[in-house]
Amino acid sequence: MNIIVLIKQVPNTTRVELDPKTGNLIREGLLSIMNPDDLHAVEAAITLKEACGGKVTVVSMGPQQAIDVISEAIGMGADEGILLTDKAFAGADTWATSFTLGRTIEKIKQYDIVFCGRQAIDGDTAQIGPQVADYLRIPQVTYVSEIEEVHERHVIVKRRLEDGFERIHCRLPALLTVIGELNRPRYPMIDRLIRACRDKAPIQIWNAADIGVKTDQVGLEGSLTHVIKTFAPKFKREGKILEGTTEAVVRELIQKLKESEGATACKAFASTCRI
Repeated sequence: MNIIVLIKQVPNTTRVELDPKTGNLIREGLLSIMNPDDLHAVEAAITLKEACGGKVTVVSMGPQQAIDVISEAIGMGADEGILLTDKAFAGADTWATSFTLGRTIEKIKQYDIVFCGRQAIDGDTAQIGPQVADYLRIPQVTYVSEIEEVHERHVIVKRRLEDGFERIHCRLPALLTVIGELNRPRYPMIDRLIRACRDKAPIQIWNAADIGVKTDQVGLEGSLTHVIKTFAPKFKREGKILEGTTEAVVRELIQKLKESEGATACKAFASTCRI
């Protein structure tokens, strides 16, 4: 079974800087980690390979430093990696990113399952997996919480819902986005990490020409959405501690709710209270 895992390097910080021209996050030089949901995708792929045989290929798009997360995945048990890095890829929205990843998978050709994390913590869009599946014209199942059965031509999985789950029979090839409930990612093995860091590591570096795309199809130029303005919202909160007996505090609280703007619901609530 040939398995592809799409992974992303994300900032390991709550302090971010934005490009004043594009409004996009400046990633170069930031302390980064593999996106947490993607760790579960890598673990799912390796576990499946151990059970069914085959090969696991991880793919990541980003700056040169993104090779670190590919090395981590190889340390966990993936067989090879592909880093998509090119100035033309910079500033891509989810549409352009999915197109780039889709073209890469087309070049790889041989695949049965594509795994993705549910979403990335730096964007939280959860759009990449579904958009890649749409580009490839293959079935997709999102929010996979359990993989029950894997056969040559289909899989049976559980998809997490808000109040339960769906049990889905899906033909292959297919794309699955996974959630943390699926598994517990293993730690990378030292000898595999060393192998991944050597000059002859099984990691290929591809640019726009390698996957046969034009610069106006990818990156900022190929994006359908553009950031017009990015800013950090400013919150001003005022608090007051109410003191006194329980009865007095409750009366004062209800009075303040009545006085608040748009407090129709609160007034309705207050009218039903008896002190």
